[in-house]
Amino acid sequence: MSLPEPEIWRIGLVGGTGPEGRGLAQRLAIAGHAVVVGSRSANRAKEIAAELAAACGDQVSITGADNATAVSDADLTIVTIPYSGLPDTLPPLADSLRSHIVISTIAPIEFREGRPVVLPVETGSAAQEVARLLPESRVVSAFQTVDAHALADLDHELDTDVLVSSDDTEARRLVVRLANGIAGVRALSAGRLASSRYVEECTALLITLNRIYKAHSGIRITGVDR
Repeated sequence: MSLPEPEIWRIGLVGGTGPEGRGLAQRLAIAGHAVVVGSRSANRAKEIAAELAAACGDQVSITGADNATAVSDADLTIVTIPYSGLPDTLPPLADSLRSHIVISTIAPIEFREGRPVVLPVETGSAAQEVARLLPESRVVSAFQTVDAHALADLDHELDTDVLVSSDDTEARRLVVRLANGIAGVRALSAGRLASSRYVEECTALLITLNRIYKAHSGIRITGVDR
């Protein structure tokens, strides 16, 4: 499916009630998109969506639904669930997501004694695992290095790069455009989906830096003009 390039996209968030999902929902809604927050519980999704919309103001479109409904009419879908939830969550959505752009924001990380540890992924990266579970979707990797607390702090503009990788050139271009529409974000193409491994691993480093410096850090790539 080739997406048109409208001013407004309908975006479904799988697992959108978590910290990353909430922040992305708000930032994308403020950018003018119609966002549907998905969850296993439709009632919880609607409750969270109402809270997010109220925090953003009256001019945004944020609604809630169960995950299947959230993605059914979406122009593109963003997956923000923990890595461990992929096998149970994604296969039931595969038919609805056939030929659709699916953005993986996932880093395969668990915490041991309070410290982040990158988990080994047989397919190479969490994004590649999403592609394995959704073989007929157009999988793109993005947003892993954007701090959830920074996303949720609407009083401050973001100041970060977003690295976007995919084996689908058109899908990668459209997600770069989507990310660039968020105030304070510069999106850069990071090549094929295999590159997502390095971005996901960098997320663990950023978490460690945030713990040491009590910060909400992101990344900036220097020497690149676009």
